[in-house]
Amino acid sequence: MSRFQLFLRQPEGVIGFVILVILLLASLLAPIVSPGDPLRIAGRALLAPFSDPAFPLGTDRLGRDVLAGLLYGARTSLAVGLAAAFSAMLLGVCVGMAAGFVGGIVDEALMRVVDAFQIVPAFLLALAFVSTIGVSTPVVVLAIALGAWADPARLTRAQVLAIREQDYVASARVIGMHPTEIAFREILPNALPPVLALSATIVAGAILTEAALSFLGLGNPNIATWGSMIAEGRSVLRSASYLSVIPGAALAVTVLGVHLFSEGLGKALVENGVRAA
Repeated sequence: MSRFQLFLRQPEGVIGFVILVILLLASLLAPIVSPGDPLRIAGRALLAPFSDPAFPLGTDRLGRDVLAGLLYGARTSLAVGLAAAFSAMLLGVCVGMAAGFVGGIVDEALMRVVDAFQIVPAFLLALAFVSTIGVSTPVVVLAIALGAWADPARLTRAQVLAIREQDYVASARVIGMHPTEIAFREILPNALPPVLALSATIVAGAILTEAALSFLGLGNPNIATWGSMIAEGRSVLRSASYLSVIPGAALAVTVLGVHLFSEGLGKALVENGVRAA
């Protein structure tokens, strides 16, 4: 049975996958559903949801379309989350691979760097980095990645340390295979599956961190984000709570979808490993 079939047998994974597909479609169809700049003033201010067919989810204090902000905010959240997770995974896998495969003083030095990054809370590190460097989407992605790469690095190192003692790796050394070839052909492909399962958790954390930075005014002000929408609704929370509730609910559903997908993927990988053994 393939890994995909095993994944389809995990109900939480399928639910999470469906949620993520819907969010992806919403972000891709945003220019069609709501063409134009989502930050433009489109109508009368503070229209309640479902009170005007032109604005199904109402408008905010400036008359901006909440639905447009929600759709384009999904694009921002997914783009930042995926980019930050990819950057963190790439850096973490490279560091963990080098530490586990080379060993010795290289391992000790790299692991001390990992420990230093793990001591500092990821959000505080991102907050300090953005506050120092400046506000832009690439800076936010880099800031989030710097706070998230240590976990995949440590997990990759642990996987490499276990795999490099396997018989097939020893056989590759005996036949004279180059160490680099052993690392990338024999060890890395077998070390990646558990690390890839961790990537979903990093995406969820990245989405929450981006929303928190935007809520504090440290996100890119030129694009629509769920965090900035939640912040926009704070001052009218009693009279127009939908301005914060709608993007907040979207954020919660997105993180839930990523979490469910991660759970299903992790169980599928474990079951595949048990069957392989």
